[in-house]
Amino acid sequence: MRVLIIEDEEALASAIARGLRREGMAVDVALDGAGGLEKALVNSYDVVVLDRNLPGLHGDEVCRRLATAESQARILMLTAARGLRDKVAGLNLGADDYLGKPFAFEELVARLRALSRRAGPPRPPILRRRDVELDPASRRVWRQTRELELTNKEFGVLEALLAAGGAVVSSEELLEKVWDENTDPFSNVVRVTIMTLRKKLGEPPLIETLAGAGYRL
Repeated sequence: MRVLIIEDEEALASAIARGLRREGMAVDVALDGAGGLEKALVNSYDVVVLDRNLPGLHGDEVCRRLATAESQARILMLTAARGLRDKVAGLNLGADDYLGKPFAFEELVARLRALSRRAGPPRPPILRRRDVELDPASRRVWRQTRELELTNKEFGVLEALLAAGGAVVSSEELLEKVWDENTDPFSNVVRVTIMTLRKKLGEPPLIETLAGAGYRL
């Protein structure tokens, strides 16, 4: 899952980003509305965590413009205001969910995962192909009866390949879904991660490389 945090309180934004990365998410951060809107329109995110009370370009306007641009990202709006009127206003602007500050980090993670499931085509809670099972909620993977110990990036790549249902996924798509904006697009991180994932999946081999196109299960 790739997430954009638009939050002007730098300490809070950094803390959220660190926590979400520990949960295996790829996270980008913007500290103002204008910068956040630009990132949201240029990159492909599953969820945008949007503080409502941003300086400069207000969070309401960011939300409105993303909705007008028909962005595929789901929007979770954050605010210190907890009144029903504020919540309704945020949802009417195009937000998909609303969370008042302060909040429990576990609730934020649960809401992000729920929104991410709604960001693309419907998919089952457990992803399966042949003898591989992946549970996104518990972040556990099995091949036959053997549980695999995967890194966050290996898990993300396998999840993306399973979600594709046998279709080819390009290196660029994997880079966009699993890594954040700080990753060098010309690096070999995707190839290296595929190589280590293949080893952990074992025999018979499951991941097929299609030269010039990408990978598929």
